[in-house]
Amino acid sequence: MKRVTIYDVAKDAGVSLATVSRVINGSDVVKGPTRDKVEAAIEKLGYKPNAIAQGLALQKTTTIGLVIPEASFTYTGQIINGVIAVAGMYNYNIMLHTTTEGVTDISDIIETIIKSHVDGVVIYNDKLLKDEMDTLSKYNIPIVIIGNKMSGKSICSVYVDIEKAVYELSMKYLEGGKKDIAIIEDRKNKYAMDQMVKGVTKAYKEKGMEFNNYLVIPDNYRTSYDFLKNYLKDHKHDLIVANRDSQAMAVCNAAKENGLTIPDEMEVVCVIDTKYNSMVRPQISSFAIPSYDLGMVSMRVMTKMLQNDEIDESEIELSYLFTPRQSTK
Repeated sequence: MKRVTIYDVAKDAGVSLATVSRVINGSDVVKGPTRDKVEAAIEKLGYKPNAIAQGLALQKTTTIGLVIPEASFTYTGQIINGVIAVAGMYNYNIMLHTTTEGVTDISDIIETIIKSHVDGVVIYNDKLLKDEMDTLSKYNIPIVIIGNKMSGKSICSVYVDIEKAVYELSMKYLEGGKKDIAIIEDRKNKYAMDQMVKGVTKAYKEKGMEFNNYLVIPDNYRTSYDFLKNYLKDHKHDLIVANRDSQAMAVCNAAKENGLTIPDEMEVVCVIDTKYNSMVRPQISSFAIPSYDLGMVSMRVMTKMLQNDEIDESEIELSYLFTPRQSTK
C-alpha cells in the first residue's frame, strides 16, 4: 500500500507544499476555504503527518537527549527502556549520550546537546555541577533529572529518596540493638553517598549517638575488594551498607576470606537492586528501586513540559521496597 505523503495532499487540494505544512502545524496564516480544502484532502487521503517533518517545520527536532553514565549500564538499562517506551508513544526520538569518568567531559556532552537542537534533555548523572546545569538552563531547554532531587527554571526531577531508605533501615537496626552500622564509600556515586550518610547520621542522632563508620577507601586501593579484604582482618560491623551490587559482593567475599559468616556475624545490604543480588550466594538484601518507572515518569514529565501542560510537582518522588534476602537475618 502506497504511503500518502504531503505531496499527495498538496496535489489533491491544489495548493503549495508550504500551505499544507502551515495547516498541519497549526499556523493561523492559512484560513477560510484554503484551509478547508487542505483539511478535506488530509481526511480523504488518510494522511498522517510525520513527527520529524512536523518538528522541522516548527524549528524542533522531536528528539530528546538522554545522558547516562556508562559505568551504570547494568542499572540504567531499565531506565533507558522506560524512557524509550514513553518517547515512542509520543513520537519522540531518543539521542543517547554516555559519560565515562576520566574520559568524557560532561561539558562536552552539554555542548553537543545544545548543537543538536534537541527539544529537551533527560539526565541520569549525579556529577553534574551547578554551573553545567545553569548552562543548559540558559538555553531554555526543558530538563528532567533522574535520581537527584532538584528543580528550577525549566528543570524537573524524578527520584527515589535514598536518604529516607537508609534512615529507615538504620532505625530498624538501632532499635533492634545493633548499633554498629558502617557504610562503604562508592567513589563513582558521590551524590548517592551523601544521601546514604545523611540517612544513617539522622538515625544515629535521633538515638542520641554519633555516626562514625563511613569507610573511606584510600587512594592506594584500586577496588573496594582490595580494601575490604585487608580492612575486615581486624574490623567487624553489625551491618555494612553498600551502594552498588559489586561492592556488596566484595563485602561478602572479603568477609568469607576473613572467616566472617554472613549474616550470622555481619549483615550486608545493597541500596541498588539488580539481578545479580539474587544470583550470588549469599543472596544480597537490597532496595527494589523502580528503575523502569523512573524512566517512564521522567519522559512523561518531559512531554508535559514540551506541550506546556500543567505539572503538579516539579520534584516527583517514587517509592521503594526493601527486599530481604540471605545477607540479612
